[in-house]
Amino acid sequence: MKEVRMKNWNEIKTNDSWSLFKIMSEFVNGYEKLSSIGPCISIFGSARTPSNHPNYKLTVEIAKAVSESGYGIISGGGPGIMEAANKGAQEANGVSVGLNIVLPFEQQSNPYIDKDKLIDFQYFFVRKVMFVKYAQGFIVMPGGVGTLDELFEAFTLLQTSKVNKYPIILVGVEYWNGLIEWIKNRLLKDHNISPEDLDLIEVVDTKDQVIECLNRFYIKDNFKPNF
Repeated sequence: MKEVRMKNWNEIKTNDSWSLFKIMSEFVNGYEKLSSIGPCISIFGSARTPSNHPNYKLTVEIAKAVSESGYGIISGGGPGIMEAANKGAQEANGVSVGLNIVLPFEQQSNPYIDKDKLIDFQYFFVRKVMFVKYAQGFIVMPGGVGTLDELFEAFTLLQTSKVNKYPIILVGVEYWNGLIEWIKNRLLKDHNISPEDLDLIEVVDTKDQVIECLNRFYIKDNFKPNF
């Protein structure tokens, strides 16, 4: 029995070693495709948002306005808010990028991604690196666990100065207020963050406020990869 266990463990170690090449290939493919697209804004949000929902329609309008301001749009490539983001980019004839994650029974890429800018990923962590490295800002629509994961990844990298500064804009005051209040009343109150950390995130409600935040942050065109 012990020999069988060791044999199985050795097979796992071998497979882990070979998986490094798959991970490297995803990084190389992502870097090559995204390095030439110019300044982009990443838009996060729920994959479960239907096309008749106000948040879907607002995302289309925001993405369209962002594209008309000269930025490309990067989404997670799937349905819901991601689809709305790519749709808005296409309606404005802007750059429409989709970083699609391959899942067993869900998430097909949406039809509004530029054909040469759709990248499929097996690994969530590689995909998140691409979201952060080439985005000049983050617009976060209402979403679930995945959206929170992406939000706090971006927040953490900013807080720890691991990346160049970029704006994080939460859209939906009513939706996000509870989270912001919890951060203030628990994390800040318990001294687990600094008061200035709160300045890293802005919460807005409208398309015009989003554009105002981006324009205020990028007074000069100092665009470059974040790390």
